[in-house]
Amino acid sequence: MIPRRSLVVGPGAIGRWLAMSLSMASARHEEQAHAPNVRLLGRRLLPNDQTLTSPNGTLHHRTIDTFTDMRRAAQDIDWVHFTTKAYATQAVFDALAPHLAADTPVVLWQNGLRVQQPITAVWSGPVLCASTTEGAYVVSDTQVVHAGHGETLIGHLHGRHQDTARALAGHLADAGLACAAVDDIGNRLWHKLVVNAAINPLVARYQIRNGQLRDRPFRPMLDATVDELAELMTALEIPPPRTGNGDDPRRPWHALVWRVIDGTANNRASMLQDRQANRPTEHDAILGPLLDAAAEHAIATPCLSRRWQELNA
Repeated sequence: MIPRRSLVVGPGAIGRWLAMSLSMASARHEEQAHAPNVRLLGRRLLPNDQTLTSPNGTLHHRTIDTFTDMRRAAQDIDWVHFTTKAYATQAVFDALAPHLAADTPVVLWQNGLRVQQPITAVWSGPVLCASTTEGAYVVSDTQVVHAGHGETLIGHLHGRHQDTARALAGHLADAGLACAAVDDIGNRLWHKLVVNAAINPLVARYQIRNGQLRDRPFRPMLDATVDELAELMTALEIPPPRTGNGDDPRRPWHALVWRVIDGTANNRASMLQDRQANRPTEHDAILGPLLDAAAEHAIATPCLSRRWQELNA
């Protein structure tokens, strides 16, 4: 099944970046500036004319239909991408689901591990999970910046719907994403959780961009956090990520985190954007599962606990 008409729910940074990328791919095929097969759904209307700034500074202008009415947005939709915050996703899914055809594929782009299993368990159609290290941030209601290239992985929690995952991965690759379908997305979500837990709380706490974590005093703080996360992943028997050329094979988790930081050095992480906009953060979805697992395995995590307390405060 080749994705056609897509609905992106949640017009934040990742949502608008994704919608713009899908729209540009459709426009290339259909030779038109307005690709009506991509829609945005949010709590308030945004201007249809949107601009995406690529990592090299190129400006891309597209017209994307935006909706606040769920019933209208869901009409004749083949795919739904949820890019809402983790804490809001279940409620949005519950409200939108009655307006969708029962076999509509759903793609969950959330940080953390709070919503993927519950939605997978209840939805009648395919539910795919996405893990991405792409970086984006919002400038205004009409502008979003793609701040750094990353990798996107797609899969079903239990290894099902592989043809659907491959079709979506191919479509996203056509939209310019480095994307692949995998049969172990559960492990990959833990990998992304390590990245988010290492980067997001620190940049939110100190109001810095990702690349500034290379500097003192932040680098030792980040490395200490990754030490805790590596011990926890070993206890949970999560396979470590592969290391690349130049990486220390004895420290695969550190290599993964620093690779993401280097690729998104100019990005303002999502938790930092939330803090600056005085919005709730996703610290429960990101740090909560890790602290729960650490308590279960009696593993001390002073760095993670400190970040939790700071964000709670």
